[in-house]
Amino acid sequence: MWKRALDRAGIKEPRLRRDYTEQRHAVRKFATAEYAAARLLLPAALVPHVMAAVAFMHDTDDRIDRGTPDERAAALTQWGGLVHKAFAEGDSELPVLRCLVRTAERHPDVRGYVEEFLQGCEREVTWRTIADEDELEQYVREYSLPALMLTACLLAPADAGARTVFTGGCHQLIRAMQRFDFLEDLSEDVRAGRPGVPADAVARHRADLTRPGAALGRLVAEQADLAGTDLIAAACLTDVVEPSYRPFIQALIGVQRLRLDAVRRAGASVATRSSGPPAPAAAVLLLRQTAARARRTR
Repeated sequence: MWKRALDRAGIKEPRLRRDYTEQRHAVRKFATAEYAAARLLLPAALVPHVMAAVAFMHDTDDRIDRGTPDERAAALTQWGGLVHKAFAEGDSELPVLRCLVRTAERHPDVRGYVEEFLQGCEREVTWRTIADEDELEQYVREYSLPALMLTACLLAPADAGARTVFTGGCHQLIRAMQRFDFLEDLSEDVRAGRPGVPADAVARHRADLTRPGAALGRLVAEQADLAGTDLIAAACLTDVVEPSYRPFIQALIGVQRLRLDAVRRAGASVATRSSGPPAPAAAVLLLRQTAARARRTR
């Protein structure tokens, strides 16, 4: 099945086939649910390129996520140089960048989002707190959205009007996902000194982010409601993508609904433990979309 995907993606060279296979293994290791959804629900020709984009995003995040702000900024500068060198020369010593270059050749929109993503990483390595909703929106617009669009642009419609709707839906989806991230990882982020819940909302509720309590419960509920509103609006994505992409989009949004439910259930306990969707429910959702896709293609 994987060899067929490489064939349909036009990846013929033995070294590149090994490179893409390496990215596939990496994605399967750190993003199991997303990997399964892509393999089961996307057209085979698109899957290797999705793996390349996701692997690049993860590799970048891993490189700039350790050390002091100065060390992280230096790591980003070095990494950006390697990325630009790979595009300039059409090759790299690193398999992840060789795959990225080939994917960008086949899907030119990727290159632009690589540049936006690297620029957004400059914000990612320096932020310590999110002051308010305006600053959260800036973070999403500059960093989170380009990160999502590295992959999402592979599914974007060709029609200009539909593409505008698609990009707007992606913005709403990633804003919801970013709120989930900040809530799910609250205890870890607080220990690292980088809580992502807007500080003005924390102050308004007089919430203590370090321990469960009624005020924190109200804060979590408020943030979950805001994410839920964005998630409902993001459903427009299924109306504008090609029919062959809809099962994947529906599964992606469905998983975010499971995350929302899990955060609501966790409430103030996010101060002491992480939250996330139950694996059995996510598996059932994926199986349902796989079955629906199979019925459509008969």
